[in-house]
Amino acid sequence: MRRAHTVEQVRAAEEALLTTLPEGALMQQAASGLAHAVIDLLGGAYGRRVVLLVGPGNNGGDALYAGAVLARRGAWVEAWLLAEQVHDGGLAALRRAGGRVGEPRDDSHGDVAVDGIVGIGGRPGLRPEAVAALARLGEVPVVSVDVPSGVDVDTGELAGPHVRAALTVTFGTLKIAHLVDPAAAACGVTHLVDLGLTLPDPPIEALQPVDVRRLLPRPAPDAHKYTRGVVGVRAGSSTYPGAAELCVAGAASGLAGMVRYVGAAADPVRTARPEVVGEGRVQAWVVGSGTDRDAEEQLAAALDDEVPVVIDADALQHVGAPLPVPAVLTPHAGELAAMTGADRTHIEARPLAHARAAAATYDAVVLLKGRHTLVAHPDGRVRVTTTGVPWLATAGAGDVLAGLVGSLLAAGLTPYDAASVGSWLHGAAATLASRGGPITAGDVARALPETVRQVLAAGMEESGE
Repeated sequence: MRRAHTVEQVRAAEEALLTTLPEGALMQQAASGLAHAVIDLLGGAYGRRVVLLVGPGNNGGDALYAGAVLARRGAWVEAWLLAEQVHDGGLAALRRAGGRVGEPRDDSHGDVAVDGIVGIGGRPGLRPEAVAALARLGEVPVVSVDVPSGVDVDTGELAGPHVRAALTVTFGTLKIAHLVDPAAAACGVTHLVDLGLTLPDPPIEALQPVDVRRLLPRPAPDAHKYTRGVVGVRAGSSTYPGAAELCVAGAASGLAGMVRYVGAAADPVRTARPEVVGEGRVQAWVVGSGTDRDAEEQLAAALDDEVPVVIDADALQHVGAPLPVPAVLTPHAGELAAMTGADRTHIEARPLAHARAAAATYDAVVLLKGRHTLVAHPDGRVRVTTTGVPWLATAGAGDVLAGLVGSLLAAGLTPYDAASVGSWLHGAAATLASRGGPITAGDVARALPETVRQVLAAGMEESGE
């Protein structure tokens, strides 16, 4: 599990650790990790040109000490001081190592710039002198210290000018801005330097393959189709029969024992999937994908069964708060805007806040789709999906996702686990199907069994089975 903590949590853990270490040891450890990450990025230090953007706080100190390490390795290092007062010890160390202090200019020709402008306690946005210095760098790639300067660390939001990094080197733990968009998109690749912090439970997590493997439902030796879970799908219409086929394809990926279909597209669904049967008892419903004018009626019928439900697409506009059964809502930003009355652009700018608010309002898990999909629990916990490729932004992909989450619900996972595991698998299947090129929603559905197989096989290899 990748865990992201708040600034307050990180500071408390650092203060506790500092009481056990010699003065300055923690900064030296961070600076060493930063310097070696820069060396890895550049493929070496000797002869490379490094510009340090140095602000007034400890991040500026980290940059200066890292610059000293790079200078001792043969790099040409120049610090641009963007504050009247910077870290004295770091500046002295840089000068002793042969680094220099210069002024921002257009002819620096750096191979990389190190962003030590502001740290995790900085306010969103940047001062004019920092904006001007960044502009002078041109296309020089930036390595940010801890977080890209200018982002809101605890929310992932952006409020004005900010650094866009090629690489972000962070310390101790991930911060929320590393996982939550739009700030996460400004981080580039994130590299974590372990400092040995003792941290509390995080508010934000991102599943990894080992977590998905642990949560995946598996059939018992004496399992039959009913004990593995039966998922019902109320999707599609005469206008959108393809939505039914895709939703059923996600549900019929093999993670539940049986799929039942109820709707206007029964003939094409059963032609494509002869194993799918008609109405009957289910352990979970998926409702809404392509249901068009039938959405309200289909949602009411699903809720009447008093089993967990995945509510997607057209059915979302008919959801009342709070929901009477365990539920997963699967909106994109536009659909959440229609549900809540918020502006879509505001949701895209503050997805974490809006996903949490909707989960609390509807007393349901909210899966807010995006580049980094958020799965929000009503109690405030959030999991972020980091699998997937840009090619996944294709028509019908959400229908497959809804069916997949429904199958996991029927197989016995909680709404929070079903939504987060389903979203992870959906993104991983897209990556597998894409192989670097375009995909369709059907490709994603077809790749799901192999994706699950690979996740399970990796666990067997690790255990030696």
